[in-house]
Amino acid sequence: MKVLSQVQASGLCFATYRILVMVFGLCAACGAQRVSSLSQVRTLYIESFSGGSEAGRLRESLVRHLTRSRFKLVQSPRDADAIVRGDSQVWVRGYIEINPRTPSTDREAVYAGYLSLEVVDANGQPLWSWLVTPSRHAWSNIVDDLAGHAAKKLIEDSASGRGLSVSPTTPSTLVQTSLSGAGASFPVPLYMKWFEDFERIHPGLHIHYSSIGSQLGDEKLVAGKLDFAGSDVVPEVAVSKAGASDLRRFATVLGAVVPIYNIRGVTQDLRFTPETLADIYLGRVRNWDDPEIRSTNKGVKLPNDEIVVIHRSDGSGTSWVWSDFLSKVSPAWSSSVGHGTTVHWPTGMGAERNEGVASAVKGTPNSIGYVELTYAIQHQISFGAVRNRAGEYIRADYESVAEAARVSGNISNPVSTITDSNSKGAYPIAAFTWLVLPVHTIDPVKRAALDELLRWALTVGQKDCAALGYVPIPRETADRQLRLLNGTP
Repeated sequence: MKVLSQVQASGLCFATYRILVMVFGLCAACGAQRVSSLSQVRTLYIESFSGGSEAGRLRESLVRHLTRSRFKLVQSPRDADAIVRGDSQVWVRGYIEINPRTPSTDREAVYAGYLSLEVVDANGQPLWSWLVTPSRHAWSNIVDDLAGHAAKKLIEDSASGRGLSVSPTTPSTLVQTSLSGAGASFPVPLYMKWFEDFERIHPGLHIHYSSIGSQLGDEKLVAGKLDFAGSDVVPEVAVSKAGASDLRRFATVLGAVVPIYNIRGVTQDLRFTPETLADIYLGRVRNWDDPEIRSTNKGVKLPNDEIVVIHRSDGSGTSWVWSDFLSKVSPAWSSSVGHGTTVHWPTGMGAERNEGVASAVKGTPNSIGYVELTYAIQHQISFGAVRNRAGEYIRADYESVAEAARVSGNISNPVSTITDSNSKGAYPIAAFTWLVLPVHTIDPVKRAALDELLRWALTVGQKDCAALGYVPIPRETADRQLRLLNGTP
């Protein structure tokens, strides 16, 4: 498996993963057992990791950390209850000067990176996944930092029973067909993995998805040009009320919109108040060394350079989430700009899709933008912590996004927006994303395929979320939606 790598799909360039499917037969003579959950796993085979130059060292470090655990590591997949797949990247974020007199030679590298892990059963069904980023600024030994935290999480979740139970793979009963979808770029890395995995389970089924933005996806679905759409906003936001009444939505995953930046010479993680983000996008804060930014980033040497503001140019659910947050925290933004899939931006330059914004920020010195978390990690771009309503500066991660969903109200019925949470540990710019289907699907074969895809995504597919930087939807939400899908109260 290669997670979070750059690929080309459907003529559209976006960052996602490349999965190498390996289906291993179970061998009773070798001692492997058939497992349905992570807690049942006793023997592990760890594949070679994909990624950058540190992939081999990361695997070796993970092996060392797991050697004294409850798991027995084996040398062949045929001897294993489950297989560990990994994808990783480690890069130099910048340098810290040790001696100002000789800055080019006396300096220490500041590293960043990630380790994405997935545990699958012998049939390739996911049992567990996780994305590890550095827990601290590791000037050295970032390899052990990433591998150590990954091993700790795997051991803890195995012992606690946290892991989805999966049913043995059964032959597909779906009739050969194709499904055409389009819409949000927010969940694209995860959706591409889901669709490819689902196609593997159901040979003869083909799913095509284009990243065109939430608004255009919903519009094309209403016009009958798609079988389904992906959207980060409820249909009523993107299309007319009449059109929205013919659509039904299912929350599929949670993600975070993060402020990304590219500032020459700055290696530290920045902290932003909500008001500062609003003022930057209003054009009121124009330079990186503005007192409003310096006040929350003491000790950071910020340049006296103009901020290049980058925003979405297409009808975007990510823009909806971003502008919804700014409207809640800034009266000036609310009264002059407001929120929507498209708004009249007071300043800055536009780029299409999350991929376009990430690429523009990475290629533009002294710029700032906003993207879904996975795109920041994929493009190796710094992203800042944001102060929430409880007064804490929170970085987007699994726990902080899950907390935003937990306190959003009726957890079994996801609301249209969960930004600006008042919970102490919640990241304030979190969001659900939805798959949107027509209420009436004329083709019964397509309807059966869509329903089965949703059932799989709301159960087995949820275990793929964490490895790609997303957060599974709450169990209560998934259960309620499954009942709706099955026509039960």
